[in-house]
Amino acid sequence: MLGSKYVLGVTGIFMIFSSFLFITVVLNFLQIDFSELQDAIFFFLLLIDLSKAARLANFALNSCNEIEIKNNIAKGLSVLGPTITLDTAVETLVIGIGTLSGVPRLEILCYFACLSVIVNYIVFMTFYPSSLFLLLELSKGTSLKHQNISAIPFLESNEKTNPIVERVKIIMTICLLLIHLIIRQSFQRNVDFHMTIDKTLISSYIVITTYLSYLFNFCIDNVIVLILLLALVIKCLYFETIDNKLDVRRKLSSTNEVGVQVNCLDLTKITTNITKCIKTVDECVSISTKELDVDCLTDYEIIQLVLNKHIPVYQLESVVRDSKRAVMIRRQVFGKEERYKNIFRSLPVDNFDYDKVFGACCENVIGYIPIPLGIAGPIKINNHLYNIPMATTEGCLVASITRGCKALALNGVESKVVHDGMTRGPVVRFPSASRASVAMNWLQNRNNFNLLKQKFDSTSRYAQLIKLKPCIAGRYLFIRFVATTGDAMGMNMLSKGTEKSLKYLQERFLDMELLSLSGNFCTDKKPAYINWIEGRGKSVISEAIIQSTAVTSVLKTTVSAIVDVNISKNLIGSSMAGTIGGNNAHAANVVTAIFLATGQDPAQNVVSSNCITLVEPWGPKGEDLYISCTMPSLEVGTVGGGTILSAQGACLDMLGIKGGHTGQPGENSNQLARIICSTVLAGELSLLAALSAGHVVESHLKLNRSAMK
Repeated sequence: MLGSKYVLGVTGIFMIFSSFLFITVVLNFLQIDFSELQDAIFFFLLLIDLSKAARLANFALNSCNEIEIKNNIAKGLSVLGPTITLDTAVETLVIGIGTLSGVPRLEILCYFACLSVIVNYIVFMTFYPSSLFLLLELSKGTSLKHQNISAIPFLESNEKTNPIVERVKIIMTICLLLIHLIIRQSFQRNVDFHMTIDKTLISSYIVITTYLSYLFNFCIDNVIVLILLLALVIKCLYFETIDNKLDVRRKLSSTNEVGVQVNCLDLTKITTNITKCIKTVDECVSISTKELDVDCLTDYEIIQLVLNKHIPVYQLESVVRDSKRAVMIRRQVFGKEERYKNIFRSLPVDNFDYDKVFGACCENVIGYIPIPLGIAGPIKINNHLYNIPMATTEGCLVASITRGCKALALNGVESKVVHDGMTRGPVVRFPSASRASVAMNWLQNRNNFNLLKQKFDSTSRYAQLIKLKPCIAGRYLFIRFVATTGDAMGMNMLSKGTEKSLKYLQERFLDMELLSLSGNFCTDKKPAYINWIEGRGKSVISEAIIQSTAVTSVLKTTVSAIVDVNISKNLIGSSMAGTIGGNNAHAANVVTAIFLATGQDPAQNVVSSNCITLVEPWGPKGEDLYISCTMPSLEVGTVGGGTILSAQGACLDMLGIKGGHTGQPGENSNQLARIICSTVLAGELSLLAALSAGHVVESHLKLNRSAMK
C-alpha cells in the first residue's frame, strides 16, 4: 500500500514531467529554438500549480474503494475546475501583457509563461486525474480511511477565491502594465538581448553558470522578472500554505471525533490521526431525515446510519440517489461480518448498470453473477437464419444444440404460434355455493363478458381480454382471465386489468369476497395440467424433416434408432413417471439457457418447458426423419423485466427482436417463442441421436468435466 505522501509525491512528479513533455512537444511543433528559452525554466516550475494537484489528490485519497475514488476525483474536478479555469484565463491575460512590453527577452519569457499556463491547465484537467486514479488503483486501495492517514478533504463546494492571491494578480497586472506603458518607450531602443548561446552547451554546469551570469546582469527586465519571481514564490510557498493550514484548522474545529485529541498547533499529528467522518451520528441523522443533500455524507457516515438502524439497508438507493454507490455501501455493511470478507472479493461488482436494476429487477443488490454466454447455430427458422445466444454453465449443451442445427441446415425448421394469451386466476368466495353458481353463470354471458372486457382493456394500451374461464369449488369461484399483452410477457398487465374487473364484479355481487388476486388457477411457475391443456403465454409448434444422409453423417446414428429411443424414453418413460408436460428429452435445458440470455423470468421455465417431442420415419421408404416439438405454454416477452438490462438487450438485438414491434405489437415476443421452440427441437434431435448411438457419456466426459489442476 502506498501512503498519502508517496501518492502526492508521485502524482506531483507526473504533473511536472507530463507538463514539461507536452510543452516540449508544442515548442517543437511551433519550431521554437530551445536555446532562447532555457533561461525561462523557472517560469515553467513556478506556474505549475502543485497546490491544486495536491488538493485533488487528497480528495481522491479520502476514499474506501474504486467507485468512491472515481466519484471523489469527479467531485474534486467539479469544484476545482471553475476556479482553475478562471485562474488560467486571468494568468494568461496578465502575463500576456508582458508580450506587449517591447522588451524582447521579457516578451519571449511571457510567451513561454502563457504557453506553460495553458499546457498545465490541459494536463491538470485531463491526464492528471487519470494518472491519479491509476496510481490509487495500482496501490490496491490506498485509502485514508483505511490507513490512518490524513483524510481531510481540502475541497469545499463553496470554496471562495483567496483574496491574497487576487492581490498578487493585481500587483502582477500593474507591474506588467507599467512595463508596457513606460519601459517600452524609454528602453526599447537601448535594450538588446540578442544573447547567443552556442547550441553545443549541453553540459549542465555551463548552462547553470550562463544562466546565473545573465540573471545577475543588472537590466531593467531582469529586475522586473526577479520581482515577479519573488512574488510568485511568496504566493506559492507562503500564502497558499497559510491558507491551507487555516482551512485545516477551520475543518478540525468542527470535528468531534472520539479518541482524537485536537491540537490546532500540531497539524502533523492531527492530519495523520483523522481517519473517519467529521460528523456525529446525530448530525448525519438530521441531514438524512430532513432530506438534505446526502452527497455531503461520506460512505462511512452512511454506514454508521445503517448500523444504528436509522437507514434500512434496502433503502440505500433511495437515500444516496446513486445506485452504484448504494451497492458499494451495502457490501461494506455486510462485509463487516467475518464470513463475508473474503467472499465479497470473488463477487463482481464493477461494470454493471445498477440504475436499470433498481426498482425493476432486484433489491438489496450487492453485485452480479456472471454466467458464460455461448452461441449456437446457425439455425434456419421459417427461411431465416439465427444464431442463438445461450447462457449456461452446463458443458456440452451449446455444442449439442449446434450439432442439431447443423443436421437441420438443409430444410430448416417451420414454426407457428397457434395461441397467445397470458393468464391470471383470482379466487373469490361467496356466502353459499348457490351464490357462487349465480356469479359463474353471469360470467358466462357474452354481454357481461363484454362489460368486464371494457374495464380490463381500459388499464393498458396492449392488454386485451380475450377469454374468461370460471371454475367452481363449493362456495369458492376461480376465474381464469386470459389476455394478449403485446410484446410484454404480461403478468403485471394481467394483474392490473384483473383487479379492475373484479372491482366491477364486486359492484354487481356485493356479497362477493376477494380472497387473492392469484388463486393458483393461472397457473404460474408450477406444474399444472391446465397450462398443458389450455395453454399459457405462447402456444408454439415447430417441425422439421431431416434427410437420412444428415442423420448418418451429422448425427452418427439411424432413423429407426432415434424413433425407438423417442418412443421408449419420451413417451413411455415419461408416462411411467407421471410427468406433466414432460414428454421430451431436455427442453428445460434450452428454455432456461435462452431465458437467462434474453432477460426472461428464469422461474417460468417450469411452465415454459412443457413440451412433447414426436418423431417418426418419413418419406416413401421411411428413410428420412420427421420431428416436431409442441410447447403449449411459453411465457416470454421482449419488453419489461430483465430485457431492460444491457447484456440481455444485446442478446435480443442479436435475434433482431429487441423491444416492442412497431408495426405489429406482439410480433417480437411471438418470434422469440418460435426461436425457442425451434432451438428446443434442435436440442431434442441431437440428444436423441446421442442416446441412440451411445455418445452421451463420451461427450460429457470430454466437454462437461474440468481438468483437475
